[in-house]
Amino acid sequence: MADNIYISYPPPLTPEQEEYLVQTVKNWTIEHALTVRPSTAIVPKDINPNNVLATNAPVTLFPSPFPKACFEQARSLQKVYNELYATIASDEEWLEDILQELIKVDDFLANLWKIHLSVKEEGYVQDLSLGMFRSDYMLHTPGDSPPSLKQVEFNTISSSFGGLAVKVAKLHTHLATYPSVKRPLAYPSHPLFAHSDQTNSPSPSITTIGHPPPNDAVITLTASLAAAHEAYGPSKSRPQLPTCVIFLVQDDERNVFDQYALSSELWNQHKVPSFRLATSKILALTTIPSKDENPNRPLIYTPPSSPATQYEISVVYFRALYAPAEYDAPTSWAARHHIERSAAVKCPSILLHLSGSKKIQQVLTSLPPDTDHLKNFLPHYPESTLNSLRTTFAPQYSLSSPDPNIEPEGVRLALSPDSAANHVLKPQREGGGNNIYRDKIPSYLQSIPTSQWKQYVLMELIHPPTNAKNTVLRSDGQVVGGNVISELGIFGGCLYRSGNGSKKPEILHNSEGGYLLRTKGKDSDEGGVAAGFSSLDSIILYEDA
Repeated sequence: MADNIYISYPPPLTPEQEEYLVQTVKNWTIEHALTVRPSTAIVPKDINPNNVLATNAPVTLFPSPFPKACFEQARSLQKVYNELYATIASDEEWLEDILQELIKVDDFLANLWKIHLSVKEEGYVQDLSLGMFRSDYMLHTPGDSPPSLKQVEFNTISSSFGGLAVKVAKLHTHLATYPSVKRPLAYPSHPLFAHSDQTNSPSPSITTIGHPPPNDAVITLTASLAAAHEAYGPSKSRPQLPTCVIFLVQDDERNVFDQYALSSELWNQHKVPSFRLATSKILALTTIPSKDENPNRPLIYTPPSSPATQYEISVVYFRALYAPAEYDAPTSWAARHHIERSAAVKCPSILLHLSGSKKIQQVLTSLPPDTDHLKNFLPHYPESTLNSLRTTFAPQYSLSSPDPNIEPEGVRLALSPDSAANHVLKPQREGGGNNIYRDKIPSYLQSIPTSQWKQYVLMELIHPPTNAKNTVLRSDGQVVGGNVISELGIFGGCLYRSGNGSKKPEILHNSEGGYLLRTKGKDSDEGGVAAGFSSLDSIILYEDA
């Protein structure tokens, strides 16, 4: 059985082997910028007042085993998922119908929708949208069942860690193969590694390629940005200005090196210049000409380092403004509206941002006799593809009902301690640290007004392998080992044109490539790396021969 893969993995280390491995990882991560800015919990602000320090990103010492069939299924579905969410975002009427009850009780979603309505009334000047997505999955292994793939969520904004994920795969490949495949120094001999004798495999039916597969996340994501930049076309300003891509980032961004991996590739491979713009500087450093000056509403950026130079922004890539806490200044919502009404291609647009709501994911999981949304949105795909996609759905339930006399199944499951123990309660939020788990669900719901319950979606828990292990080098230098669970993310990009009276988008660019593996302690519920719950990892594929 594939479960045997975890019995002796990772290989045990002597104290001397662990010391060598940890020091090698520390040095490699700094050399190759597999790094983050340290949090104030690691380095107090008074010691690092100018924010000049960097430390290794939290990484696992070993790649984690992952079934090849599940990995290939996730990859095969990514372009289908890309098109699905582009189509959802292009169907304003359907999106409004699904989100209207949330807009009444969720100020964050309501403000996003207000921006859309305001720009719509003025008239959108850009019909192109770019999605740089990440579909996140976990292995589901209930009882003695073979592992299957279940989707945790679909990210439509600020899908991060593509840049660092590529480097983790290279790190683990280096550790598994240097100085030679037959005699690497960092890893002890083990059947999963390329240099090992397969006759000693933990299961004779298990085969492996011996090191992480190549990770193309940076290539995929930057190619998508370049496609949107090219589709934007020549400058709309008079006289014309040079064009650029803007990385919209948080003022206190710690994950800068992940983002620099993309901006460097964008220039080196596509010769597209890009700049980083903190959200607090949007209104100070960008302008839109008046209607009389230029009805096309180009978004103009003035670099603070060169006030005499101006660029026209072709693409705004959001690595910020996905959480309510980021809209903490009086001008925050005005800045978001400012960008949305401009001619720049947004990654994502407001409607695509809203399409990533947990409510949308829950509605998509409904099956006949309810409306078959997948068939409606993707009628040209064969049923086999749609069925493969459906198998990735975990059961999800609404906590509201169109009939006030009927208790929603989600409410019944959430309030019962027995059934709540197998569920997670999810709000319409991104970034990690927002969910309510298991036995905490009933008391939490009873502590808030029932009118607020509709903000949440109840999702059946995914049950990953219970005996997986790994060792983590944390950003504070601590080495921690034990049982772990992992979450796989597959990256994709989709550039599309919507409008012209059609609910179906014109797909101009649709790609898949690259992956992220995040690994956390078995007893940790949340999974965000930036939020401090998980570590970056890579995969070592295996299959039952």
